[in-house]
Amino acid sequence: MNRNSLKTTVAVALGLVIAMTMPSRADAPANDFPTVARADYIFACMQVNGQSREALEKCSCSIDVIASILPFEEYEAIETILSIYRRGGKAQQQMGSGTQQQRVKALRQAQVEGELRCF
Repeated sequence: MNRNSLKTTVAVALGLVIAMTMPSRADAPANDFPTVARADYIFACMQVNGQSREALEKCSCSIDVIASILPFEEYEAIETILSIYRRGGKAQQQMGSGTQQQRVKALRQAQVEGELRCF
């Protein structure tokens, strides 16, 4: 084996080791929630659960759990659906499809998971 082929073999082997030890995108924790969205959730959560350091930690944990379950794009869409539901009237009737209800259910399940893990 000549010197160049040895270098190539070592480089390929090193590349494989690095690739195998790096976490894949699927293994990486979901962190696509913007800071302001996390802060909004934590603020609202603390309004319900108290203005204490303990509530801050529990509410922060809860949004982290939700972010690990739902991508931000889906979370944002569901929050929009819920906003329309709160308005009521004709807009609410138009949003009452089974698909929309399933999406809201997914958020509720993620919130319950956050409560179970964090509170």
